[in-house]
Amino acid sequence: MELLKYPIGKFTAVENRTEEARQESIRIMKQLAAELREAVGPLTSEQLDTPYRPGGWTVSQVVHHLADTGMYAYLRFKRGLTEEAPQVPSYRQDLWAEQSDYSDEPAESSLQLVELLNRRFATLLTSLKPGDYDRSFVSAGLGTLTLDAAIQRYIWHSRHHLAQITSLIRRNGW
Repeated sequence: MELLKYPIGKFTAVENRTEEARQESIRIMKQLAAELREAVGPLTSEQLDTPYRPGGWTVSQVVHHLADTGMYAYLRFKRGLTEEAPQVPSYRQDLWAEQSDYSDEPAESSLQLVELLNRRFATLLTSLKPGDYDRSFVSAGLGTLTLDAAIQRYIWHSRHHLAQITSLIRRNGW
């Protein structure tokens, strides 16, 4: 069950990253949305409504969650970039996933959101100076995160959920 929940393992930030590692993060950020679209694009409505694990969210809910958390991560990042260690609230992801926009809105709307958001996020990242990544914000749920760690977490989070989806697809032979 742990492998289904954390198919790529739990998050661990790498400290003192190089400029090359940050450029690699930007490259990954630019391709994440295409990888998500490639995974879920061929799925039927029934397949999109299938939970990725027992007791887990459906594929569609995961896609909507990625759009929501992407927006949230982007806004936290920008606050950290423009304010001195701002306090950022957490939110109830479980309750967000129960709202009508997760059940009634097609996954395509969130795929488009992730595509545009990641493009904009990558544009912002390309303009940063090395010292900018040392700035931070304080999350009620995660503690103090540097912007460098926040980007790593965002990429891990996206890959984590993508792996949950692709694991379901493989297990079911879709």
